Amino acid sequence: MNTEKDFSPLTPNIVRALNDKLYEKRKVAALEIEKLVREFVAQSNATQIKHVIQILSQEFALSQHPHSRKGGLIGLAACAIALGKDSGLYLKELIEPVLTCFNDADSRLRYYACEALYNIVKVARGSVLPHFNVLFDGLSKLAADPDPNVKSGSELLDRLLKDIVTESNKFDLVAFVPLLRERIYSNNQYARQFIISWILVLESVPDINLLDYLPEILDGLFQILGDNSKEIRKMCEVVLGEFLKEIKKNPSSVKFAEMANILVIHCQGSDDLIQLTAMSWMREFIQLAGRVMLPYSSGILTAVLPCLSYDDRKKSIKEVANVCNQSLMKLVTPEDDETDEAKQSVMLHMENNPDESLSRQDTATNERIQVTLNLDGIVHVLNRLLHDSAIGMMTRIAVLKWLYHLYIKTPQKMFRHTDILFPILLKTLSDESDEVILKDLEVLAEIASSPAGQTEDLGLCDSPDMKLEQPELQMPVAPKSTYLSPSNTKGTECSPSTPTMNSYFYKFMINLLRRFSSERKLLEIRGAFIIRQLCLLLNAENIFHSMADILLREEDLKFASTMVQTLNTILLTSSELFQLRNQLKDLKSPESCNLFCCLYRSWCHNPVATVSLCFLTQNYKHAYDLIQKFGDLEVTVDFLTEVDKLVQLIECPIFTYLRLQLLDVENNPYLIKALYGLLMLLPQSSAFQLLSHRLQCVPNPDLMRTTHDAKMPLGSKKEESSKVDYLELLQHFEKVQNKHLEVRHQRANRGDHLEKKIGL
Repeated sequence: MNTEKDFSPLTPNIVRALNDKLYEKRKVAALEIEKLVREFVAQSNATQIKHVIQILSQEFALSQHPHSRKGGLIGLAACAIALGKDSGLYLKELIEPVLTCFNDADSRLRYYACEALYNIVKVARGSVLPHFNVLFDGLSKLAADPDPNVKSGSELLDRLLKDIVTESNKFDLVAFVPLLRERIYSNNQYARQFIISWILVLESVPDINLLDYLPEILDGLFQILGDNSKEIRKMCEVVLGEFLKEIKKNPSSVKFAEMANILVIHCQGSDDLIQLTAMSWMREFIQLAGRVMLPYSSGILTAVLPCLSYDDRKKSIKEVANVCNQSLMKLVTPEDDETDEAKQSVMLHMENNPDESLSRQDTATNERIQVTLNLDGIVHVLNRLLHDSAIGMMTRIAVLKWLYHLYIKTPQKMFRHTDILFPILLKTLSDESDEVILKDLEVLAEIASSPAGQTEDLGLCDSPDMKLEQPELQMPVAPKSTYLSPSNTKGTECSPSTPTMNSYFYKFMINLLRRFSSERKLLEIRGAFIIRQLCLLLNAENIFHSMADILLREEDLKFASTMVQTLNTILLTSSELFQLRNQLKDLKSPESCNLFCCLYRSWCHNPVATVSLCFLTQNYKHAYDLIQKFGDLEVTVDFLTEVDKLVQLIECPIFTYLRLQLLDVENNPYLIKALYGLLMLLPQSSAFQLLSHRLQCVPNPDLMRTTHDAKMPLGSKKEESSKVDYLELLQHFEKVQNKHLEVRHQRANRGDHLEKKIGL
């Protein structure tokens, strides 16, 4: 530095001492400057004061010479001390050069700058608050300084500044938040610690309402919560905990909607602490904000539902996620099924009548209407999760519970999405979990029975992805008959002879049988379980009636026979079918006769099942007539196995009434004849012995007569008085069996041709 230059009012001795390499000499110069500035203050000579500060700033603090910079810093601090309470008038000029030195390459100089600023701030106190942002910006850099002395000095200055902010009621939070929002994304560990400590301080000041600005810093807080340092994570936990306490105390002033998506993102984080904390916040938001959270349902479900399948290692997250899910589900109400036109009508009415006073209930209703449920987004999420084979069982169950809930609460809107959901719901029937299948059946049953599905135009989506695949099984045309009463249901998707529930019921039955046909393992393992549950959820008569109609025209005769055998076993053995069995037992009403005839036509695909149906309905003479026809059939091992099973069934509780009727030989000759017919079909087996022993218990076999002078058997009277045309049914049985025989011959011929072709 040029010592010849005029630095007045600073004396040459002061200038030399400020440039000296020794700290003690610079300190002496600072004391001289302090005395000089005090004189100017006493004289109210602002011009000279500014001049001194300018010289110390431009010629010393910002000098190229390191010792001069050190002298300038201590000189500026001396000026502030001399100015005292008046230092606030010159703070900009005092602070700026010192902050510039924060970036100096020399760590000693950075330390001196920190020391100088500490002295300036200590004198100015609350007057520094208008300059808080630049001070905070400088301090945030020093917080991450590699030199321990500089860090120590910055911590002292930091504590001083925090004390000033805590004591003051003039802190400009609005001006500070943008800087805080920027700095909170720092990846430096010390900078993060510095930021968190300041947020904690500001949150503790009663006059500072940081909660209003939480949406701007919440994402950054969750980023810091994932820091590698346990200490920083703990500090961040405390800060978030304090915010959550305040949210619970003052929910009316919280901007829930602005933070919802932030929580959704962090609820999907890989860090357990972040995920648990975000999920806990989400739980509180849903419970405190209520329907305000509904527009964000799709995002919430995306985050929450996968957590429901977590194992015990993440038990806490799973439990909180479950509460979130249940709470969100409760927010969906029938009001969400209202059309957009209805909502617009209400809003228009309120706009046209602004002076009309509203009660609390009216206000609540208005708020409810204004919150829109994003049903399209929810369905998209649920559909995507069901398609994801990697999701856990509990998540799949939760998805299905949601779909069921939505069909219950918002059926009109949900049926717009049914065609896109229908295929995956059918596919889910192949799930390995019984509980998943049960929930899936509940959804399908609700779709099939809801009145909302009985509309001409279901408002189906135009997207190609949302079109239902055309079923391979075609809907049959009911055969002409005097005893089949036509249905008056609308649309071509309902069988003319089936008492359907809505437009989707018959479609469901067709596609269910289609799955059984294409997945024989599903039919074998879960077929009975699925059908029995459907009989509980829907009308059992409708299910059997519709399936019989469909199987009537099934082209795959082997599948038709297997399916009839399955249905017959369910009909005869399941407790769920008790009422239906009673309805068929006596055929007293036209409806029961109609059902019997419908079942009979399809049961003809399986001769033994047809006989068992006749036993169930006490059509013993017709059963005997059918058994007489068995001599014309191809008796295979499978056929005899089915006869064996029928004999076993006769010994079950379901046929107790039949066994008791054996006591009345005179009125049930055809029952005995039919049972003897089965006995003659069987080889010498355990079933043969079982049935033989049973028939040996029949009393007075001499009374078995069918002459015209004998008393008319009760069974004949029943058949004569019935509206059922048994001759026509017998002809139908023969026709179906001939078709089965023809198919078997064709299959055998193809096999012979193949053997000849390969030279066997």
